[in-house]
Amino acid sequence: MRTYTDEQLQSLGLSAAALPRHVAIIMDGNGRWAKSRRLPRSAGHRAGTDRLRGIIRLSSDLGIEALTLYAFSTENWKRPEDEVGTLMGLLVEYFTNEIDELDQNRVQIRIIGDTTRLPTRAKNAVDRAMARTSSNDGLKLSIALNYGSRAEILLAANKAAKAASEQGLDEIPQELFESFLYTKDLPEVDLLIRTSGEQRISNFLLYQISYAEFLFPKEYWPDFSDECYINALREFSGRARRYGGLGEEA
Repeated sequence: MRTYTDEQLQSLGLSAAALPRHVAIIMDGNGRWAKSRRLPRSAGHRAGTDRLRGIIRLSSDLGIEALTLYAFSTENWKRPEDEVGTLMGLLVEYFTNEIDELDQNRVQIRIIGDTTRLPTRAKNAVDRAMARTSSNDGLKLSIALNYGSRAEILLAANKAAKAASEQGLDEIPQELFESFLYTKDLPEVDLLIRTSGEQRISNFLLYQISYAEFLFPKEYWPDFSDECYINALREFSGRARRYGGLGEEA
């Protein structure tokens, strides 16, 4: 929940009114961060997990309503088995070590994606975290695990088509379709950040980012500091969002 005063936000070049309600981050570059330091990829993933703490805490303190993090895609199962095992182990470790602080800060944890394929320990860890924080009213933290946007859209479309048929509708209303998305009760994404300088979306929230602003900072995820995050939010605040219209410049 927000702890920064208006004066503190102003000192950072920010204002509550100009902050994004929903930030989504593709946390890219762990492997390259490790390679640049002649470390194993596992060290990069651990450093990336450590960076989560600061970004989540800062998002909460600034009063951002929702933060969605791309942690593991449906395509990531193609990676070597030992790397997948490392990622799942870090997931369990993270929720075990951080759940007390997250709960204390009123963070509500959500998982988006198909969790049925997760290893039992990982699934149990995320289920416990969601159950413990389900009634919290602070930052809505969504972790995308075994997530792919195409699969989400297809699943929602099939469910919406069935619901429309049962209701005797000839067409699927937008609201009905959106009610079957994982993000159904979240605001649309305002700001999408992908670290490491890569400029791809990689099957992430394709429907939800329709009017989002995109930023592609060059820093690898473990190096994406609080200062980098503040700079990204400051750049977002200075952009004119027209939503297809002409805006004030016209």
